Amino acid sequence: MAGAKSAVEWLASVAPDPGACRWEWERNPLGVALLPAGRAWDVLILPGGLGYPTLDVLTRILDQPGPVLVDLGDDRMGFLVPPGTAARWIGTGIRTAGAGTWIVVPHPVRSSRGVRWLVPPDGSGTLTDPALLELAMHEAAAGLAGEGRD
Repeated sequence: MAGAKSAVEWLASVAPDPGACRWEWERNPLGVALLPAGRAWDVLILPGGLGYPTLDVLTRILDQPGPVLVDLGDDRMGFLVPPGTAARWIGTGIRTAGAGTWIVVPHPVRSSRGVRWLVPPDGSGTLTDPALLELAMHEAAAGLAGEGRD
C-alpha cells in the first residue's frame, strides 16, 4: 500500500491543488482527475495498434517501463516521459501532451471508467526514456509491417 500512496502523492504533486486532486479521485464517479502535463512528465500518445506492440518491446528490454495509460477503447496509449519531450518530439503520427496541456489521469490503483493504467506509476518517478521508446516503436512498426507481408 505504501507504493500506492506514494504514486498518489507523486501524481497529485503536479496539480495546482493536490488536495483537490486527491478529492476528485475519491469522490468523482469516473475515478479520474485532470492534471497538467509538462511538470513532472509529458505524454507521448500512440495509436493503440502501435502502442501495444511498442509496450511489448519495452517490457522485453526493461524491467519496468514508466507509467502507461490507455483509453476506454484501447485506441490510444499514453507513455509518460520526461518533461520537455513533447516540445522536442518530431516523429509523425504521435500526439504529444506537454507544458500547457492537461490530461485525464485515473487513480493509480483503483479502477476507473474510461482511461486506465496498463503500467501504473509506482511513486518513484520512473518515466520511459524517449530514446528507448522511439527504438521500441521502430521495432514494433517493423514487426507490424512484416506481419502485413505474410
